[in-house]
Amino acid sequence: MSNNPADRVQDLQNFGEFGGVNPSIADSSTFTYLKASTMQAVFEGEQEGCHLYSRHTNPSTSYLCQALARMENTEAAFVASSGMAAITSCILQICESGDEIIASRTIYGGTYAFLKNFLPKLGIKTHFVDITKTNQVEALINANTKMVYCETMSNPLLEIADIPELASITKNTSIKLVVDNTFTPMIISPIELGADIVIHSLTKFINGASDAVGGAVCADEEFITDMLDVNNGAGMLLGPVMDPIRAASILKNMRTLHIRMQQHSHNAKFISEHFLKEGIQVYYPGMESHAQFSLMKKCFNEEFGYGGMLVLDVKSKENAYAFMEAMQNDNIGYLAVSLGFYKTLFSAPGSSTSSEIPEEEQVQMGLSEGMVRISIGIDNNINRTFEKMKNCMKKVGIL
Repeated sequence: MSNNPADRVQDLQNFGEFGGVNPSIADSSTFTYLKASTMQAVFEGEQEGCHLYSRHTNPSTSYLCQALARMENTEAAFVASSGMAAITSCILQICESGDEIIASRTIYGGTYAFLKNFLPKLGIKTHFVDITKTNQVEALINANTKMVYCETMSNPLLEIADIPELASITKNTSIKLVVDNTFTPMIISPIELGADIVIHSLTKFINGASDAVGGAVCADEEFITDMLDVNNGAGMLLGPVMDPIRAASILKNMRTLHIRMQQHSHNAKFISEHFLKEGIQVYYPGMESHAQFSLMKKCFNEEFGYGGMLVLDVKSKENAYAFMEAMQNDNIGYLAVSLGFYKTLFSAPGSSTSSEIPEEEQVQMGLSEGMVRISIGIDNNINRTFEKMKNCMKKVGIL
């Protein structure tokens, strides 16, 4: 099998029911059996490969699982109705009352809120650390630690986690290293760097059309089987099922993911380099000024670039809001949360996607009010886009 994530996805071959080049969509909630004894065997876990009910498995979601597992080079995958459904199901599969988690302090606001506000109700404690300082992780590990959780590229500061170093800390222990790879599909392969489990919000780059919500957990066969256990599986009992029509749609969009990631990365690097020359503070892991630039170079799959996310700090909330509104008015993109769309999306993370994080903690982690998080689109003429963005800055007095 190829060691290239794009090749591994491309090599998948699933014919439709009537020989179609796309797999047939199994738009059914339940499935028939010729013998009652077969149904019993499936319920008792003695027979595999049969579909019973779409909360368990469905052919359409299974096709998507195969593609995601190939991409992340895992044995299996589980798909859910949203990125948060994947995250919460995975965490609750691993942790129970009395357990502890060590997590990056710079993560998606919804994940932060779940770890900080919801899990204590279940007796699960989370320690938040600067994930770029692995000594902080090592210092907090104790007999109750069950998980180290981070994002490959953090939301929104674009810090790069040292997955190989984190893996060396958790290796030969019962601690699971769980990595959210939403910002960097194909760009970084966490499993190959030592992670145990990879999570995605399929809503973002993987789907790429901003028309579907979904999530995924990629791991070894044993873990995914446990998630689907009818008696104890969080993926089964919490019911975070993905609709088969959505699964089929996301699978089709995955076929162009490698091309899209290359263009997103090319455009983001161009915009970052040119705004740095204009004296704007830029956060982008593909530039030497980025604190983890050398780490990124060591860990990434070079042909897919450094990613389609960048952050510009325009010094104040007023500047950030005026700049974003000007960009939307000039048809550069949309003032909207999320990322990975064909068109550019931008938001002020402190008051949107990271608003769950208390203001004093935002300050501690370096998240300023003037930051604009930009998911750059797959624009054909990126120099034209830059000139329009530059003009917007001039209009509102930033340049």
